[in-house]
Amino acid sequence: MGEAEEPTQWLSADERAAWLALLSTTTLLPAALDAELVRLGKLSLFDYNVLAMLSESAERRLPMSELAARTSASLSRLSHVAKKLAARGLVARSADPSDARVTAASITDEGMALVEELAPLHVAHVRRLVFDSLDARDVADLARIGRKVVGRLQEDHWILRTPSP
Repeated sequence: MGEAEEPTQWLSADERAAWLALLSTTTLLPAALDAELVRLGKLSLFDYNVLAMLSESAERRLPMSELAARTSASLSRLSHVAKKLAARGLVARSADPSDARVTAASITDEGMALVEELAPLHVAHVRRLVFDSLDARDVADLARIGRKVVGRLQEDHWILRTPSP
């Protein structure tokens, strides 16, 4: 060890337990949600998230850069998925009306119908897997802690631009 190096500060027992719970959650939850959406609608969790973000946006359209931010994806990954969803008739890509240099994605009527069909089933699954086991304080703590961790990972992440409940 050089002089500038500090000794490893190992996790305490409580920190280790919290870390392993978080790690297990971030591994198991997306896989469970993904499997259910594939079974229900032949969409991955990421595909569904792209459609959901578009469905919730003004005019059901977002610039690809903003859609990438809202789905926590690289532009190249999003572009690949948008192309796949466009081939299925669920998304359309075009020049942004406010700036022709920007590509925007919009959800089609067919895509919106699929989201409207899947959303109640997806929300029920999320509720069963996550929220049914939490009380109101747990939910508030989860939101507060999640925002803190996200802020460390990406200080300008889009969820930090929206007010906390």
